[in-house]
Amino acid sequence: MDNQMSNPVVIMLINMTIVFAVLFLLSLFIRFIHFIDPTKPRTKKKTHPTAAPAKPKKAAPAKAAPAAPVVAPGISGETVAAIAGALAAYGVGFSQIKAIRPAERKSWAGAARIRGLRNDR
Repeated sequence: MDNQMSNPVVIMLINMTIVFAVLFLLSLFIRFIHFIDPTKPRTKKKTHPTAAPAKPKKAAPAKAAPAAPVVAPGISGETVAAIAGALAAYGVGFSQIKAIRPAERKSWAGAARIRGLRNDR
């Protein structure tokens, strides 16, 4: 019975060493798979080290400014700014916003009714 390990710190260190060793081996395996990836397009080596000078490209015509979204009456400018800021943080461009209007349904009132019906008193 004296051969059993009873020190929890030693057991923890052994287990953590095993876990990180396995993670390291997995990372090597993933790097190897990326190295031999058959689906990766192969780049061809250039046979001519010097290339002809590129012709200057013409400037693209300027795009018209996107139309401002349609805002329903009764919505303040601060609310529009908050909505636009939240969508910009999410990655949606201002030109993708078509309209800002209140929701048609009363979901908060419906949720309150359902909660009232489920309330066990």
